[in-house]
Amino acid sequence: MSVAFRRESDEEHLEPKFEIPIPPGPNLVTAHGLSLIQQKVAALETLVPTLPEGPELDAAKRELRYWRTRLATAQLAPAPDGATVEFGCTVTFVLDGRERMLTIVGDDEANPAEGLISFSAPLARAMMRAELEERVPYNGKPDAIEIIEIRIDR
Repeated sequence: MSVAFRRESDEEHLEPKFEIPIPPGPNLVTAHGLSLIQQKVAALETLVPTLPEGPELDAAKRELRYWRTRLATAQLAPAPDGATVEFGCTVTFVLDGRERMLTIVGDDEANPAEGLISFSAPLARAMMRAELEERVPYNGKPDAIEIIEIRIDR
C-alpha cells in the first residue's frame, strides 16, 4: 500500500481543540458575578479529578482553565449610586415604543433571556452614564432610548 494512503491513527484527523475565547477588555464583575465564577471554579476543581482520561476530561480541564483565568482577572466593579446608568444597575427604558428592563452585568454573568446584558453590549454602552428621563442615541437614531427608571437591585 502506498504511504500516501496510510494513516498512523485516527487522532491526527480529529478537529483541533482550542481554548475557550476570553472576551476582550476588562473583566468587570458584580459581587454576584464573582460568586458565580468562584462556584464554577470550585465545581470544576471537584469534577476534574473524578473523570477518566479522554475527551470529557480534556473538555473539563479546558473549561477549568477558562474559569480560573476569569477568576484571576475579575475586577469587582464599584457599587453604582443610581444617579446614572452604570455597571450593576437595572434600567427601565423605552426603545422603539416598547418599555423594557435590563440589568447591566459582566460578560460571564450576562443572560439576555433573563434580562441580564453585558456592559460591553452596544445597547448597554449606549445607555451608560445616562440620567433619569434622558434620551440617548442608539442604532443611528437620535433620542432612540428614553431612560424611565434606574434601580440598584444586586
